[in-house]
Amino acid sequence: MKTGANMSSNTATRNMHISETILDLYAANTLDAFWQLLVEPAVTPSEWAEATEATSSLLPVGDRVTAANPHPWAAALAEVHCGPARWRLGRAVRLYYRWKPLVPHQLALTLRRYYRRQQEISFPLAWPVEDRYVRFLYGCVAHVLRQRGLDCAPFVSLWPDGRRFSLVLTHDVERGRGHAFVKSVADLEERLGFRSAFNFVPERYPVDQGLLADLRQRGFEIGVHGLKHDGMLFNSRRTFEQRAIRINRYLRAWGAVGFRAPYTHRHPEWMQALDIAYDASFFDTDPYETMPGGTMSIWPFFLGHFVELPYTLVQDHTLMVILGEGTPRLWLDKVNFIEQWQGMALVNTHPDYLCEQRHLAIYEAFLASVKERQGYWHALPHDVASWWRSRAGFRPQQHDGQWDLSGLPGGTISYVAQLCPSPNTFS
Repeated sequence: MKTGANMSSNTATRNMHISETILDLYAANTLDAFWQLLVEPAVTPSEWAEATEATSSLLPVGDRVTAANPHPWAAALAEVHCGPARWRLGRAVRLYYRWKPLVPHQLALTLRRYYRRQQEISFPLAWPVEDRYVRFLYGCVAHVLRQRGLDCAPFVSLWPDGRRFSLVLTHDVERGRGHAFVKSVADLEERLGFRSAFNFVPERYPVDQGLLADLRQRGFEIGVHGLKHDGMLFNSRRTFEQRAIRINRYLRAWGAVGFRAPYTHRHPEWMQALDIAYDASFFDTDPYETMPGGTMSIWPFFLGHFVELPYTLVQDHTLMVILGEGTPRLWLDKVNFIEQWQGMALVNTHPDYLCEQRHLAIYEAFLASVKERQGYWHALPHDVASWWRSRAGFRPQQHDGQWDLSGLPGGTISYVAQLCPSPNTFS
């Protein structure tokens, strides 16, 4: 399935108006920082600007280069293509979450399926694969190489030890029944050789501190999933900042450095109040969330003071319940795309849904299939965020004609070709 509505130029122009304060949060995600090209002389800002202008036509209209938008990569990550009101929850959505506890489960599911059809019609991106931002990044580097007359160039590999892509497993534990099933999910993953991050809701159900200690001891990660999971966290900035104080206390108490917002509600500026190393509330493309949209990025990126790890595989509830899939086909197809472009395959599942045997069987089939692949880096989210920060801050030096990457543990050299944009432009 592939969704994506064509936006008119007038609509796209209106969509470009977004807070400069928010755009500034994405300023560190420059083309130079992403590529880390190992060429002499170093690529200049003017070369990257020329490449950006020549290639931005690959992006949705609202993200392209204009006098008011010289950095389309920031506009794309800030979801400018989704409109200026993209971070505000509408009145209908706020009312829905206020009354949601009183809505029977089957009725709520029926409403979600109806809402799904409306979302697919109006969604401005493609799904499940949105490749425009990917092709833009590769198009920019290809332009630089062509202008320099180079067939290919070395760069600092996107992942440690030259791995082809990264795999990150995360879980949001929404209710008590999910909490009771966490150990079963962890046992399954451990049996297959995987580890994951479990994000708990501090004030919705009793969180077993013994369980947290056991997970940590076994090599899993603990994260925080909102505060109450009641849909109210982003009702207003005041509400968010008041709750952020308590969220930060739980982060410290649990030794956690990662966060995901319930329902993937999000606001990049407000979330700077969280004391986190990484967040995982954004995604590359998803028409089915209550705040649909997407950054189009299949890689981590910097969002103010933290690293954002967008989920890039469809959530389990959408896959198994809303879409009614009975196999991990959509997950595996997306992993194929991500591997082609050296991206990050990050999946978010819920023990609350995996406790149903048919759902758990789909997840187990996914893990078993991925386990057979070669050349990927399976890591916990805090390790991925740490690597992305280290790589971006690394400044390689050349000695006797050789590039020295010894200051970046796991750092290796890959090559990108000027044939672009194609999934075979690197080695």
